[in-house]
Amino acid sequence: QVQLVESGGGLVQAGGSLRLSCAASGSIRSIYTMGWYRQAPGKQRELVARITSAGITNYADSVEGRFTISRDNAKNTVYLQMNSLKPEDTAVYYCNADIRTVVDYRTYWGQGTQVTVSS
Repeated sequence: QVQLVESGGGLVQAGGSLRLSCAASGSIRSIYTMGWYRQAPGKQRELVARITSAGITNYADSVEGRFTISRDNAKNTVYLQMNSLKPEDTAVYYCNADIRTVVDYRTYWGQGTQVTVSS
């Protein structure tokens, strides 16, 4: 069994910063790409940023230059540093990871953490 547990969400004023964390635990053999997605009310879930096991990153155009994704492979953890936050960044943020366990290889999702940016 694998779990992804996010933390770090909250309420912040526009222009502020937050740092999200997502730790994977369980019967993990390898973790490949890890990413952050978000879903605002009434909208589809969208990719925010992702990072490969080699550290290659890509970002949504809307967050490029403001958000930074990173990972600590020793801790099975991915981070999302969010700076210069805007009200339109308000959403539930989900982490995901492509994980190989002793029995399968698939994408796992966290439970989500709310980020609210006030104007």
